[in-house]
Amino acid sequence: MHIKGVVFDMDGLMFDTETLTYELQKPILKEWGVDYTLDWYKQTIGKRSEDIVQMFKELCGDEFDFEAFRVQCRKAYQKYTDEFGVPIKDGLFELLDFLKSKGIKTALCTSTTESSATRTLRISGTLPYFDELVCAEDVERGKPYPDPFLKAAEKLGLNPGECMALEDSINGIKSAYTAGMITVMIPDLIEPTEEIKPMCYRIVPSLNEVIQLI
Repeated sequence: MHIKGVVFDMDGLMFDTETLTYELQKPILKEWGVDYTLDWYKQTIGKRSEDIVQMFKELCGDEFDFEAFRVQCRKAYQKYTDEFGVPIKDGLFELLDFLKSKGIKTALCTSTTESSATRTLRISGTLPYFDELVCAEDVERGKPYPDPFLKAAEKLGLNPGECMALEDSINGIKSAYTAGMITVMIPDLIEPTEEIKPMCYRIVPSLNEVIQLI
């Protein structure tokens, strides 16, 4: 196996931001009188924006102002990361340094907006490591459709089969696998399902193990 490119998901894969997001959202929703559990939050991970909006409407009621909620969450996240930085997953910089030393191309493939993703990468010090970024605005259909990973391969100038995709979410794995990439799952809050396991080349506990696969 000759890997020429590695495509990274961002939240939950590179950074421990899924747990952080839940902890920041919980007090905001408490003001709405909503009992917001971690198990419910897990159902939103890796979902498209329009699906998440509908899920919150069902949880909080049709009168729930999701856009106002989103703005509050963004402010809370920015305030936290301005003060404390971005929580980085074990092995991230070791992996990025290894890929750079081997001349292996890298791309970010996230459902987050470009402005938000770029800010997170800049704060964490990882922005210079990436050759290309694929963000929410770059594709009409997000994960689990293959479009984001196909776009990443196109930007890198590689065939999907020459790329390894690193993901932590179910929809992310489906997207990368359908695109034809070599998929590796590093679970965060969600464990691999029986449906997902056959789509994964490997399932490893942390980014530290990825170097051994390349």
